Amino acid sequence: MLLDAAEVAKHNTISSCWIVVNGKVYDVTPYLEHHPGGAAILVKQGGRDATPEFRTIHSPDVLEYLPKGSFLGEMDPAAIASLPTALSTPVQVKETAKPPPSSSPSPTPAAPPTNGPPHIAHCVTASDFEAAAKGVLSPNALSYVSSSANSGLSMQNNLSSWSRISFRPRVLRDVRHVSPRTAIFGHPSPFPFYLSAMGQLGRAHPGGEVEFVRGLARRGAHGLISTESTQPMEEISAALRDEQRKLSATPADEQPPSQLHFQLYVHTDKSITASRIARAKAAGFRSLWVTVDTPVLGKRTSDRRLQAAEALEVGLEQAAEQAGFGRRSHVLPGHFEPSLSWADLAWIQERWGGPLVLKGVQCAEDARLALRHGCRGILLSNHGGRQAHTAPDALATLLEIRTHAPEVLGKLDIFVDGGLRDGADVLKAVCLGATAVGVGRPFFYALSAYGAKGVERCIDILAEELVMGMRLLGIASLDEARPERVNASRLLNEVWYPEKSRL
Repeated sequence: MLLDAAEVAKHNTISSCWIVVNGKVYDVTPYLEHHPGGAAILVKQGGRDATPEFRTIHSPDVLEYLPKGSFLGEMDPAAIASLPTALSTPVQVKETAKPPPSSSPSPTPAAPPTNGPPHIAHCVTASDFEAAAKGVLSPNALSYVSSSANSGLSMQNNLSSWSRISFRPRVLRDVRHVSPRTAIFGHPSPFPFYLSAMGQLGRAHPGGEVEFVRGLARRGAHGLISTESTQPMEEISAALRDEQRKLSATPADEQPPSQLHFQLYVHTDKSITASRIARAKAAGFRSLWVTVDTPVLGKRTSDRRLQAAEALEVGLEQAAEQAGFGRRSHVLPGHFEPSLSWADLAWIQERWGGPLVLKGVQCAEDARLALRHGCRGILLSNHGGRQAHTAPDALATLLEIRTHAPEVLGKLDIFVDGGLRDGADVLKAVCLGATAVGVGRPFFYALSAYGAKGVERCIDILAEELVMGMRLLGIASLDEARPERVNASRLLNEVWYPEKSRL
């Protein structure tokens, strides 16, 4: 049935809240207190067409999880056009504590602030994209991408750990011809870094994950796609193939084709998890990365402050008070399975059948267990500093594995992520036994400011730094990247030993 615009517009309060998404009308009143982003954002969209806001955050299939009876009917385009304009006034959040750390240790804006990003030519390091993105991102989107857990110490450790390892260059080596090529699960990669999984890329750019994939495809990079994507995984995979067809029609420098891998959140409903795995397999993703560091969502401090401010703005005092105590921002109910255990990996592997990676390993014991349970790889990660308070950075975990579980080296592909902002630093991880390094936030910022072109430039910056780093280190291929080429003594001094833990 077609609903009247005047009738829909009436329902814009906490006691009766209707929203329009993709031409369909939903009564979300019973869902207000369960909405992971808080009630305020829905009330602000009440009686309005919420489609533009919805598409920046959610994949269309999340509408299936609304309570039964939520769907009320449809509206024709003319009626939708007559609805009031959606509220989008930015909320200013008063800072009551130290803000989360910038991902750039020493930001040096190359151009004065403007209403939009500076010319892309001003971006000469990966960190430069952050300042550029601040000119275009909404307060909500900026809070989402920059947030860290608790007081931000895990994220600070990620950023600083790379500087605590130094190179040991060799001289008088023939480095005229240098190749940073490698392989990820048998698939060639032009360099030993990949683009990390990041949810809700629609917040960064209207093109979302499709735009992101088009950028990485033009450079042959591998990418990890999030369960929390704003576009269906099938469309994302199709965008990669489409871009690769275009590239094949315009011969350029030889580079291996990009590959996509899928990051999986295990849902409390096994049928949803099974469906995600089946869809990823059918869409052609090359490996499955199961997130294991998220039985619950960590305390995203800046998100909670923003939620409280939004709730107060629309008069929801009780919701504002609750926002500071663990409302699960950006996450739907049941999205994480807190009972996930080692025993569940067999069930996942049976349905997947390909390379399986555990994403979020943070100690040597779990690396050893991953090998025992048949995993092909592990990602050493603390979720970008967004989960556990004072979690170990990836390099510290890598050194712990080298010290206490060296038997996994060469038997598992070891990936690391968190805090990398210079392509030369990729070599430090490779020298210590890593297969590849994941890079996340710089690409979110690059996509925000410049779309696919920004993704390409960020890859080019990291790749140039990597190749230059190889020449200055005195190696011509990654086979020469060995532990003796780095000095990790400062981090090694902090490696965990059981005898040091006894009181």
